[in-house]
Amino acid sequence: MAKQKTVYVCDYCGQESVRWVGKCPACGRWNTMKEMHIQPEKPQSAITRMAMQAAGGDDGEKRRNPMPLSDINATQEPRMDLLDGELNRVLGGGLVPGSLVLLGGEPGIGKSTLVLQTILALIDKKVLYVSGEESARQIKLRAERLSPLKASAEDGGMLVFTETSLEQIFLQIQETQPDLVVIDSIQTISTEAVESSPGSLSQIRECAASLLRYAKSGGVSILLIGHITKEGSLAGPKVLEHIVDTVLQFEGDQHYMYRILRSIKNRFGSTSELGIYEMRHDGLRQVSNPSELLLSDNREGLSGVAIASAIEGVRPFLIETQALVSTAAYGTAQRSTIGFDSKRLNMLLAILEKRVGFKLAQKDVFLNIAGGLRVTDPALDLSVIAAVLSSSVDSPIDTGVAMSGEVGLSGEIRPVSRIEQRISEAQRLGFSRILVPYNNVSSIDKKNYTIEIVPVRRVAEAVRELFG
Repeated sequence: MAKQKTVYVCDYCGQESVRWVGKCPACGRWNTMKEMHIQPEKPQSAITRMAMQAAGGDDGEKRRNPMPLSDINATQEPRMDLLDGELNRVLGGGLVPGSLVLLGGEPGIGKSTLVLQTILALIDKKVLYVSGEESARQIKLRAERLSPLKASAEDGGMLVFTETSLEQIFLQIQETQPDLVVIDSIQTISTEAVESSPGSLSQIRECAASLLRYAKSGGVSILLIGHITKEGSLAGPKVLEHIVDTVLQFEGDQHYMYRILRSIKNRFGSTSELGIYEMRHDGLRQVSNPSELLLSDNREGLSGVAIASAIEGVRPFLIETQALVSTAAYGTAQRSTIGFDSKRLNMLLAILEKRVGFKLAQKDVFLNIAGGLRVTDPALDLSVIAAVLSSSVDSPIDTGVAMSGEVGLSGEIRPVSRIEQRISEAQRLGFSRILVPYNNVSSIDKKNYTIEIVPVRRVAEAVRELFG
């Protein structure tokens, strides 16, 4: 019997080492090297043969020869329409045949609900739903809650299979020949080729690699559901994210009704797209117009509230930025943010002190992005500064004013992208004025808008426009 090989793999970047080290030599993180056992080639090749047989291929590996670039057919493959506008947008237009998609999220956030209601809506598609966590009865009860008619239809194309053995899953795939395979979750699946418990680094790595071989050989899409660790990263080795074609993250505060679907990695589309859902008792509802839901109607006379025109992917929406400035109670000022980068907030506060003259060193500053969202658009800088100043002087901002602009270290308002979409969204929602960077005005035809466009060069000019 061949001797088993042991290596140590960084669960953050995937770097391998023959011996354990405290600090990863690749990413520099401490205590991330985990022990992994590599089995001899014989059982691994058996799993490869099962994946090839399930895909309809032969038992042996086909020899591939290099091809000239001009001979490669690069026609656009038709995508599978999932009948979910938000999910299709984040995937880049639909599900690509033969792709391996990983959906991650915290426990109870709604990953299984999103996947189940999506496959229940598919028409003329055979789906094999493999569950390693729930029983068939639990899945049936959830399906009846999400879609009672489709869950009880006799001609439904959804097949439920409760199994954790990868070998048995491949046998069922070979027998049923589905159009889509769902694995819930990848951490519960194990293979006999690796002598370790389910969820270990070795098991996740080998199972994901075998499913990838099947997906590419058979042209069948596979959707993996994964867990999130307490640090907020996907459980398992980092190589799992390298193996799959697309990594989606489903996030949101369980105390809020909104859920955000982000694309972290996508080989077939953009990674800047964003999908928004509303959690309800009968499942997830697509939010096609998030601006109207994220803006509150009781802003009249309230200080510390500013409206920003932001863009995530290709979607513009207006979002409410809330700030609270108070005297530091314990001598040391606190800086707390929800939904916004705390380091960027510290930078903006330093700009206010240096360039505008507002002293905030002895003030506690709390910042919140309403709705439980996390927005990374730098055009929020101007609204953050406006909200902080409004709370500091206890003077409300006119409810008909929106703003968009990135703030530089010299206090200048830098131009932002897609300014026309931002202005059109503010005009559509009934705002009367919008503050924009001065350098963006040259590319705008003001005759096309009824909203008043106010160009500003520096933070001091924006302060005068807002507070007089």
